Amino acid sequence: MNMKQILPMLMLAAAPAQGLMAQNQSGLDMTNFDKSVRPADDFYRYATGGWQKLHPLPAAYSRYGSFDMLQENVNKQVNSILTSLTKKKFKEGTTERKLSDFYKLAMDQDRRNKEGLAPVKPLLDEMEAAKTLDQLHDLQLKYAKIGYGVPFGSYFGADDKNVTRNILCLSQGGLTLGQKDYYLNNDKATSDIRDAYKKHLVRMFKLYGFTDAQASVKAADVFRAETELAIASKSNTELRDPQANYNKMSLKEFEDNYPNIPLCQMAEAEGVKLDYIQEMNVGQPAFFTALNSLMALQTADELRAIMEWDVIQSSASYLTDEIRQANFDFFGKTMSGRKEEYPLWKRATNQVESAMGEALGKMYCERYFPASSKKMMEELVHNLQISLGERIDAQTWMSDSTKKNAHEKLDKFYVKSGYPNKWTDYSKLTIDPSKSYYDNVLATREFAVDKMIADKAGKPVDRDEWFMTPQTVNAYYNPTTNEICFPAGILQRPFFDPKADAAFNYGAIGVVIGHEMTHGFDDQGRQYDANGNLHDWWTADDAKGFEKRAKLYSDFFDGIEVLPGLHANGKFTLGENLADHGGLQVAFNAFKHATANKPLKTIDGLTPDQRFFIAYAGVWGQNITDQEIRNRVKRDPHSLGEWRVNGALPHIDAWYKAFNVKKGDKMYLPENQRLELW
Repeated sequence: MNMKQILPMLMLAAAPAQGLMAQNQSGLDMTNFDKSVRPADDFYRYATGGWQKLHPLPAAYSRYGSFDMLQENVNKQVNSILTSLTKKKFKEGTTERKLSDFYKLAMDQDRRNKEGLAPVKPLLDEMEAAKTLDQLHDLQLKYAKIGYGVPFGSYFGADDKNVTRNILCLSQGGLTLGQKDYYLNNDKATSDIRDAYKKHLVRMFKLYGFTDAQASVKAADVFRAETELAIASKSNTELRDPQANYNKMSLKEFEDNYPNIPLCQMAEAEGVKLDYIQEMNVGQPAFFTALNSLMALQTADELRAIMEWDVIQSSASYLTDEIRQANFDFFGKTMSGRKEEYPLWKRATNQVESAMGEALGKMYCERYFPASSKKMMEELVHNLQISLGERIDAQTWMSDSTKKNAHEKLDKFYVKSGYPNKWTDYSKLTIDPSKSYYDNVLATREFAVDKMIADKAGKPVDRDEWFMTPQTVNAYYNPTTNEICFPAGILQRPFFDPKADAAFNYGAIGVVIGHEMTHGFDDQGRQYDANGNLHDWWTADDAKGFEKRAKLYSDFFDGIEVLPGLHANGKFTLGENLADHGGLQVAFNAFKHATANKPLKTIDGLTPDQRFFIAYAGVWGQNITDQEIRNRVKRDPHSLGEWRVNGALPHIDAWYKAFNVKKGDKMYLPENQRLELW
């Protein structure tokens, strides 16, 4: 069983943050503007054009924005912690020693080049020696915690309709390219990626020691198997429907429906008691029906190729320069348009964070996150909650009973700020410097699986669990716990600045907070009640009213052409677009309340209202490659940075007033075409 945790979270995705209460400084950097552009014609360019010119796209990035600048700063802070640990001596078994040893292994590229394929050769030899399906299945059970050749995700998570308890959740998977469109769409850009992927498969098999003939056959087997799974998979847009992806069944029903999928054997091999999987949620039954049929027809050669490809995929970043560079050539250059890799220190830091992120997070918060920032954030969240309540009451299309339920949900928001109340215990993780870096990476993965099983299998949901590390520059809403979370990483300069005034702060971090709150009431989040259960609390008429307004917004974003011939996907990005809209409405309302008794002055020729919207736009200033734009349209539920500004603001009445936007201006939208929500 491949115990991957797939969370029903709705994230800001790279939204940085800014300061807090009113001071004398505007917080705006005037060099970020492009004053040659009228704000009513292209607000994104007006507010961020200068920033884009001053910050050209670095060769290692496919997208670089103000968020990435903050993340780069956080990475350097985390790296300074790791570097300092390597200069000290710690007792064996301590978390500090484990971090130090693991980071040293991550930085030792010379050792990896000398070791070559040695860390994976015994495993590949085992797979090559397995000549029958039964022998290969035995190997899958032996390495069950890694999940070689298992084309679906499995994890213990909250039962969406009984969220106090965890159950086994199964979901579609098995696609290296992540999205079915890459395998099935026939536009030139997609077919070019598909052709490049086929060549990449052959190249990687050869680098792992297989002959030209072997590599070609194995690559064809992998690509054919993934294409068959893609045909049976739901699209990313379809995966956004919580009701359609909730299909509870008993273990007996699963075994009757999918007799060729040995779920019990796999669970027991991972150390899961069968008592804990007597019922489960099968996210996409049609996918598992197709998988069951495919497994009945699968040959030993096909399964072996798929298992070996999983070995290649899971190890490519942890072996030689040649192998890592080949992997980057496809995923970095071809898929995303990056010109070069991140430097070694950054790769190593990211790899340690992915394995022991919370251990680093504790040290990060002790060193870089002041308690005052946590307190200020909690106060601002409270102000935004009041504002959202007022926006709920202001909706004329919503009935009193639905408003009452909405207030109950809002009042029960569980707010997490800065860092968790309790930290992960790494005492059972062993980092052994005598073994290869890849062996230790596998140890961290097995530790994560063991921890998830121990913490969740047969256990109630722990509402204090965090789904991001404190040093993450992001935020999220989780519907099953009805929680909003703002990690410490997002709460610092240049986006969290107590010296900046309220216009700037409410326009940036205020919208971030409002965005996450609104996720509780977007097209997905609204289907979960105050306790986090997937339960309809809307009247039929109110639901229709919401859906009518949401469709207008979906259609609006569908009409945006992000590249010649390529349109945005309004249905796929609907939840995030609604959250941006709600975040703007709620934060602006809170901003007006906060400054009602002491109005702010015009600074640098800009009114307070204008500075609010400029601060919001500044969050999304970025440069991005065409390849990454195409990639994100397929895989990212968030609109591109430009359209989180130029797509969102034409629906905000206060923006029109702030910048005197009138009919005839390029961004003007008639009132009857604007979203009326929140």
